[in-house]
Amino acid sequence: MNAETAEKEKNQTEETKEEVKASEAPVENKDANKDEEKAKSVDKNSAAVSNLRLLENIEVKLTVEVGNTEVKIKDLLRLNEGSVVELDRLAGDALDILANGTKIAKGEVVMVGEKFGIRFTEVATPEELIENL
Repeated sequence: MNAETAEKEKNQTEETKEEVKASEAPVENKDANKDEEKAKSVDKNSAAVSNLRLLENIEVKLTVEVGNTEVKIKDLLRLNEGSVVELDRLAGDALDILANGTKIAKGEVVMVGEKFGIRFTEVATPEELIENL
């Protein structure tokens, strides 16, 4: 091998090394960007979890609505023991479950020991909850 051939091979090797370095650099940047995105996501998630933990101990009033109707005051004044008021809901229909007056779900009455309970059968989506506000 002569000096010219050796020089050409050396130049080609150096060019190849530079190409490899150039091709690796963006990969490192992409990996760094992914790591940064993950870190930001984790920060946002931990902040959301932290915010939820602050709200966990706030009490809300849960109400189960069997139905409703409108009556005139004169009819209301005539009510006594044994009176029956017809409601707007059919027997067997799901009952509305409200949290602080906002409908969040539907359910059915169940017995829990000697007390009444409610089984959730349908829970409102976040979009439906926003509509009800």
